Amino acid sequence: MIDLDHITFVGNGLQRPECALCTSDGRVHAADWRGGVTVIEADGTQCTVLARGDGPPPKPNGIAILEDGSWLLAHLGDDDGGVYRLHPDGRLEPFLLEVAGEPLPPTNYVHVDGTGRVWITVSTRLRPRGRAYRGDVTDGFIVLVDGAGARVAADGLGFTNECLVHPETGHLYVNETFARRLTRFDVAPDGTLGNRATVAEFGPGVFPDGLTFDAEGGIWITSIVSNRVIRVTPGGELETIVDDSDPDHLAEAEAAYIAGTLGPKHLHRAAGRRLRNISSLAFGGADLRTVYLGCLAGDEIATFRSPMAGLAPAHWNFRTPLKSRPDGG
Repeated sequence: MIDLDHITFVGNGLQRPECALCTSDGRVHAADWRGGVTVIEADGTQCTVLARGDGPPPKPNGIAILEDGSWLLAHLGDDDGGVYRLHPDGRLEPFLLEVAGEPLPPTNYVHVDGTGRVWITVSTRLRPRGRAYRGDVTDGFIVLVDGAGARVAADGLGFTNECLVHPETGHLYVNETFARRLTRFDVAPDGTLGNRATVAEFGPGVFPDGLTFDAEGGIWITSIVSNRVIRVTPGGELETIVDDSDPDHLAEAEAAYIAGTLGPKHLHRAAGRRLRNISSLAFGGADLRTVYLGCLAGDEIATFRSPMAGLAPAHWNFRTPLKSRPDGG
């Protein structure tokens, strides 16, 4: 297990950097709650690109990098959702605001796989979303956008969170946060999802949020509330990589989860000794052995060295053309 004293930090003044992505040029791309993305360079300097326009900016939860260096932003609004495209000059345009004629609810995550297909997760149809912080609510779904258009690819999920297509096997993995499980789908050539299977189930203290893959067949998971990083081995065993949980806070959250009263006060509190409610993770660095942790309640990105390398994501060699300008957009 990683010693907490070996965890360091990059970035400063970040605004709810829930999602962190890495590219081979040493950059870390972090969601910015003000309506954009902050890019942290390998030398520590950073540039923030915020959406420009007259309307209210999106609230990016998950982000994805496109081949031309622009980003997709999953908008986690109070009442509305959808996915927007943000260009490096701050220009914003809608990417997907509805599916099957229905507006997208507050939208959690967006992922672009190696074929260019876009996968979008909506955690719940309930408003407010806190009503779904229970194990018995299964109205989350996954949207696929490809050359055939946009459609619901999977439904009936227990608070759908991050989803990724494995770069080697082609399976789609998704975390069901409050059902406390990691789920896998086969992906047909036309994008149809089938053969739904439970890869891992998580017990008390684990609420799976983010995920990524290592080069040895493992799947890495972040747990909100408990500040844990867990590795699911190829055989389905669970290994704790990082644990910065606060026993009292965790016990309170567990009791609320069982009673059906879990709420934002449990999810957004930074109760760890060093970590601030970690929510996502990505492998980066020249050797893909540096792990970066997005978070819900901090203003910087935690990082540590991994004993094994990660798998390069589809966006690994994408480049974002950023003009030299002050941080802040």
